[in-house]
Parts: sequence; structure tokens; C-alpha cells
Amino acid sequence: MTVINPFDFFLEESAEKFPFQYEKSLVRDLAPYLEIKEDGKLLNKWLKGVDTSKRGTVDFLVDINQRLQDDIGYIVRFEPGVQTCEETLGSAKGSCRDSAWVLVQVLRHLGLAARFVSGYLIQLTADQKSIDGPSGPAQDFTDLHAWTEVFLPGAGWVGLDPTSGLFAGEGHIPLACTPEPATAAAVTGAIESAEVEFNYSNTVTRIYEDPRVTKPYSDEQWRSIEVLAAQVDDELDTGDVRLTMGGEPTFVSIDDMDGEEWNTAALGDDKRKLAGDLFRRIQSRFGEGGLAHVGQGKWYPGEPLPRWALSLFWRKDGEPLWKNSDLVADESSKGKYTTGDSLRLAEGVADALHLERARIVPGFEDVGYYTWREGQLPENLSPENNKLDDPLERERFRRLFKEGLGSPTGFALPIKWQGKSDEEGYWKSSKWSFKAGHMYLIPGDSPMGLRMPLSSLPWQDPESREQEPEVDPFAERPASVRAVAPGGQKVRPQKKDSDLLEDGEVTHTAVCFEARKGHVYVFMPPLSRVAQYLEL
Repeated sequence: MTVINPFDFFLEESAEKFPFQYEKSLVRDLAPYLEIKEDGKLLNKWLKGVDTSKRGTVDFLVDINQRLQDDIGYIVRFEPGVQTCEETLGSAKGSCRDSAWVLVQVLRHLGLAARFVSGYLIQLTADQKSIDGPSGPAQDFTDLHAWTEVFLPGAGWVGLDPTSGLFAGEGHIPLACTPEPATAAAVTGAIESAEVEFNYSNTVTRIYEDPRVTKPYSDEQWRSIEVLAAQVDDELDTGDVRLTMGGEPTFVSIDDMDGEEWNTAALGDDKRKLAGDLFRRIQSRFGEGGLAHVGQGKWYPGEPLPRWALSLFWRKDGEPLWKNSDLVADESSKGKYTTGDSLRLAEGVADALHLERARIVPGFEDVGYYTWREGQLPENLSPENNKLDDPLERERFRRLFKEGLGSPTGFALPIKWQGKSDEEGYWKSSKWSFKAGHMYLIPGDSPMGLRMPLSSLPWQDPESREQEPEVDPFAERPASVRAVAPGGQKVRPQKKDSDLLEDGEVTHTAVCFEARKGHVYVFMPPLSRVAQYLEL
């Protein structure tokens, strides 16, 4: 048996929400499985308790299956035949075949094609006891069993087991699927009296097992693997085959395995905090002295914002790129820093690079845009209690009007490396001016560095701009890259008042300083050479 996911199927668009209608041609094919055989009072009373409002078909079936499992107690019954729905619901007890037949009739009353299934159920004891919920049988077990299948367009026949309240998995082995229980009987007919006894038994035997997380390799298997691995390594070294690693390991919180953020949602309350903890542990183990970078991750269709990505860069020779880890904030902690702190940091960086503080440009949210948006609100709503459809825009609107549109969001320092090489050069800046008098950021929730109105800077002929040559990926790299850190190498000085680029050129790259949720973030400019990036 191979473990399967019973929910691993797709539904046709017309069947994604219940209730739905089968196509006419399909109704003819499914006629025997839509025939209602019982219509008693207790069955109809039970049906009245079913929520038939529009919702996901799979969710609806899960609820129906589990509700029936809660309402009917399981008993072992050796009498032949299947109880009527009235008998089963009246006594609230039944065997697996009785519960299966009730579910067949329930589904047919609700317009869904259903059939009776007879076969085997195999249940294997778990390698480890469950952390939450039952751990299953104490030993491997198999016996005759009955359950129900429902026809879903796109998926086909899907098994539901009302005895357990679960969808049918790899342990459900069907032998006969029929419109009625009687036609699923293995043997029918009559016999004469006989003076012999008959008995039967079901057994399950484990012939071979693949190693798995809960039952890993034995010590002997590990030794064999290590011998083979050493042989493979020798062959790869002999052939000068060099390996790299790709793919993305996936992590799930052991404390909240079913939480949306660990299954379907892109973000969540705990994911970022736990990722930071893991990041710091990896850093202490592999990249001590590495440079931490909090950046933008993938942006999937349908998601309002990009995901975050944590990156760590370190030198193979152990030389640190960053020495004082206390200066890097723990984003999971509550921050205390404000916009004023981001300005002080911007001024400190300008001083360290020998650039004029006057080149620092404050960035404001677009007053005109948000004033216009406020004017579009109904008369009885305000920015604080707006009812905008987009939850992100609703929260942004509330936050900006609470903080005040006249306060800077952050500060930008235009910057560019000027020089022939990584070793010979210095940082230069240019004046940024805007027709509106201030730099108004593009509306949104992304960091300031992604929302600067660069197209509003003084116009220049694109041909006259100094172009940054693309780095040749095959060019020989320098033997070492400077490791610059707080308290380490000083930035080379530059002449005062010479921070304007030649010929009035305006640089279109800047380093930004912004306080977000109590922490000061530095948004690095795009640089094509690692030596320049590390020095900055």
C-alpha cells in the first residue's frame, strides 16, 4: 500500500460549489445511483438538519460524513442484510453497511449520485503515537468493510466512510460497487443441510517497508548507505563532477500543523517569527559574520503583496562581512524607533560617506491621492472607520490618516559609485528636485525604496546618462573582497562640495531609511558589484 491523499482531486468548475446539477447526459448514466429507495420520517427529519447553503462541495461532504458518524454508533452485527434507514436512525446504531446505506440515501435525496461499496479495510498500527487525537489500532488489522462513494464531476467516484467520518484512503480496498447492498453480496443461493463447519479469517502481513520519517533506516542500513555514498563521492571526484543545490525545503510548525499559514496562506502571525529564529540558528552554525538581508520574495498571482525573503551572505574563508550583530534588529520583537531615528541614521551615513546632509530627501505619502480617496468615501464614513473592500487598503487608509499625511514616511539619500574600479573610487550624490516641491511616494504598502517617483526627477536624454556596464559572469574575480563592518575600515574621503555628478547628471539610485513597526530599515540601492555593495 502506498499512502495517498484522499483530497488529491480536481472538480469541474460547475461542481466546485454545492448544490450543483449534473449535466443531462450524465444524469442518464447515473440514473441507478440517483434512485431514492427510502423516504421515511426519520430520514427526512435528519435531512432537514443539513445546511444546503452555497459552499465548497468538499467542505459540504466532510460535514455530512462527520455528522452521520457522530449520530450513528458503530456495532458489530452478524445478522444478514442491511437495516433500513429508519431502523438505523431510530436506534442510532448500526454496522458499517448500515451507516453506508444511510449515507447513500442521504446523498441521493440531496441530488448527488451515490453507490454502496463492499470490500476490505486495512488499518496499520502507527510508528509513533499521535500528538493530538487517536493513534489508531494497537496492531495491524484487516476485516470486511462497507462504505459509500459519491460521484463528483471532474474527480469521478470519491469514497466516504461514515463509520469513521473520514474520506476513503489507501486502506479502503473495494471489491464491489453497486446501486444497492443486495447486489454487492459475495454469494447468493441455497444449500442443503451440511454437517461441517465453515470459518474465515482476514490477515495482513508486512512484506516490505520503505524507510520513512517515523520509521527511519536501521544502523545496518545506514552503514550500507555510507559505504555506497563514499563510493559515489570517489567517482564524482575522479570525474571532476561538481554539485550544487536547488529546491526549497518546506517547514511546518509542530505547534500548529493545521494552521492556514502552514498550509494555504502566504503569511501569518508566527511564520515570520519562527523563520527569524531558524535564520539566526543557521547563521550561528554556518555563516558567522555573514551579512543578513531582509528582502522581497516571490509574488504569486492573487496575492496582494510579495512574500518576504531572508538571505545570508558570508565568505568561505571565514573573514566576517559584518561584525556587530547587535545592530541588526530582531523583527519579531517590539520596536521603539521612529521616523526621527531613521533621519538620524541617514545623516550619519551621509557623514560617513562625506556627502552633504542637504542631499537627503524626505519622502511623503501622496496627499493629493489620499485626499481624493477620502472625498470618495460616503458622507457617513471617515478614514478611521472606512469600509473599503480591500483590507490592505482599508488598514493603510486608517493608519496614514491617524499618523498624519504631513509626516515623512522615510528619507532617501541619492548615491552612486564613481570610479574606475572597486579599489579606486568614491561615493557621489546629486540633488533631487520635484515640480510638486516634495517627493511624493507612489501609493502602496511596499517599502519606500520600491515606491520612489523616479520618473518625476529632472528629465535627461537617456543616451547621455552614464551607463553601468554589465558584469561579465566569466571575468576573473578579485582574490578577495573587502570586508567592511562597523568600527572597521574607513570609507575613503572625498572632496567637500564635490558630491554633484559631472555635467549635471542626476543619479536615479538611492539608499533609503524608513521606520516600520518600530524598526529602522535601510533599503539598499541596486549595485552590480559586490565590493561596492559590501562597502556601503
